[in-house]
Amino acid sequence: MSEDDMRDHDAGPHIHPSAVVAHAARLGRGVHIGPFCTVGPDVVLGEGVRLVSHVAVAGHTTIGDGTRVFPFASLGHEPQDLKFRGETSELRIGRDCMIREGVTMNPGTAAGGLLTSVGDRSVFLAQSHVAHDCRVGDEVIFSNNVMLAGHCTVGDNAILGGGAAVHQFVRLGRHSFVGGLAGVEHDVIPYGIALGNRAHLAGLNVVGLKRRGFSREAIHELRRAYKLLFSGAGTLRERTEAVAAEFGGHPQADEVLAFLRDGGERAICVPRDGRDLP
Repeated sequence: MSEDDMRDHDAGPHIHPSAVVAHAARLGRGVHIGPFCTVGPDVVLGEGVRLVSHVAVAGHTTIGDGTRVFPFASLGHEPQDLKFRGETSELRIGRDCMIREGVTMNPGTAAGGLLTSVGDRSVFLAQSHVAHDCRVGDEVIFSNNVMLAGHCTVGDNAILGGGAAVHQFVRLGRHSFVGGLAGVEHDVIPYGIALGNRAHLAGLNVVGLKRRGFSREAIHELRRAYKLLFSGAGTLRERTEAVAAEFGGHPQADEVLAFLRDGGERAICVPRDGRDLP
């Protein structure tokens, strides 16, 4: 951090004269609020948060330290849910996130625990959307125009390609990858790749695993478990137990098995007719 940056960080909030900031808003040290931004009375901005310009932050919204928000983002306004009746709910955004132009994020509803949450160091590119009651993990990447419907869960290190649309209540496991323009109706296992409209499972996110430092042996064992899980005989439940018997104790296989056993509102995204095996 440069000397100038250190001075800015240690200083009090810097608010452009054209910005409208409620007196009750809580602003951390080094906050920068640029031209034509609006910040509501129940908003909390952590240290070093930067609202570049034309950003609207409303409701009970908390933005973590160091997060940057670019023009025309709308954070914390009423959820797009016709069942919403004005109940007090929250939007929590983690530290060191990047929220680009036109991004929208809505708070929770009574039906989903009154909370929408976003983890640390996540990136949301232009015009992407996080709907009410979603839980988004750490170091997630949303490319341009990604649409996440209500009550979805996105695991750490997941990546969603441009224009992907995710159905409400869908779970995307850790380190999963959703291809551009995919329409995802069903849960995607950890480390899986989902492609197409409607999306199907298209193997493992091997490139992502290598980039994240997973060993060659770990990837090889996960591939073997994946093949048994999605190309063996019997039902998915029976194959799940077969994988547990053979690969129990393998950390990545155990994570996939736990994801399948936990279940959810949606079915599991599977390969097409046994194809797309890694």
